[in-house]
Amino acid sequence: MDNMWIAALDPADRKRIEPHLHERPFAQGQMLYDAGEAVEEVWFPMSGVVSLMTILDDDRMIETAAIGREGLVGVTCGPMNARAASRAIAQVDGVSACCPSDVFAEALQASESMRTALAKFTESLFAQVQQAAACNAQHRLDERLARWLLTIHDRADGDRFSLTQSDIAGMLGVRRATVSEVGAVLEEDGLIRRGRGWVEVKDRKALEAAACGCYDAMRGLMKDLGVPRPRAGTH
Repeated sequence: MDNMWIAALDPADRKRIEPHLHERPFAQGQMLYDAGEAVEEVWFPMSGVVSLMTILDDDRMIETAAIGREGLVGVTCGPMNARAASRAIAQVDGVSACCPSDVFAEALQASESMRTALAKFTESLFAQVQQAAACNAQHRLDERLARWLLTIHDRADGDRFSLTQSDIAGMLGVRRATVSEVGAVLEEDGLIRRGRGWVEVKDRKALEAAACGCYDAMRGLMKDLGVPRPRAGTH
């Protein structure tokens, strides 16, 4: 199993959900579910990146969390048969294992160790949401952009991934022209390389140095909680 959260479960817990899993690809820009919807399935990404988006009054949206193969999507609503508080959108193409939410809820009910694993991930997810809110309010755009690119790089399969200036602007809640200007500085400094519809990380260590402290804070929290960390060997 390529999903790190499932792979880290006890064998008995994996057996509770693995017979019910089915693979489903997702493409960049695809909406997995919308805010206010009842979520019927829990998604366990095996590749790719999914962004949780908070919707604003003027129909703009901003990313509050990113999830890759280290975690699961839909867990804060599906298992409790509640409605989603945010919109889930595929940020990088990938494939997910999907489990019906009622099956997942039954597995949680039957296993304390599985509930503990879920609680640790959920705590790290909520912390990511809170950290993103503080970061968006207080830090310079160049620091935020470096932090966000590292978050995507952690979860992507390689150093180069499909992203447009509009994609990045939407995630960070800023104008496209502003992202272009700040991205140009990072590119001139040799941290990244950009093309039409893609970004490549060229100097990972320099990008980490350029990011705000929010990136290190989130990595440290995941380590402390024992939550699987994507690209854990590089930082």
